[in-house]
Amino acid sequence: MEKRRNAFQRHAGALIGAICFCGAAQACELPSGRRLETERVALSYRTEPSKIVVGEHFALELAVCRKQKAEIRNEINLDAHMPEHRHGMNYRPSVSALGSGRFRSEGWLFHMPGRWEFVFELGSERLADSVLVE
Repeated sequence: MEKRRNAFQRHAGALIGAICFCGAAQACELPSGRRLETERVALSYRTEPSKIVVGEHFALELAVCRKQKAEIRNEINLDAHMPEHRHGMNYRPSVSALGSGRFRSEGWLFHMPGRWEFVFELGSERLADSVLVE
């Protein structure tokens, strides 16, 4: 499991030279979707399809903006796990940089119902969001 995660993080980190985290928050508009924020970054994401179905692949579209003059290292790592069950996914999704702080990640699959937590690591910033999959 750790070997899979490290390989995915190296792959995702290599893509992010293009991220540049947009300009200040005012100049960077996030698309509609679930929005997460820290003092230094704002992120929005949505799933395609919008409803996650157990055992069916889905994709994530996400956008990241840095706030004001925050310095963020240019790397992103994506993952998901079930906190109550203490395990993650059986699949490793791919990530494609689309430019201007936008990304598409494909190959997500939640293999069982329950509460899943998406984890977005942007350098030292960590954002998480829970979703209930029935």
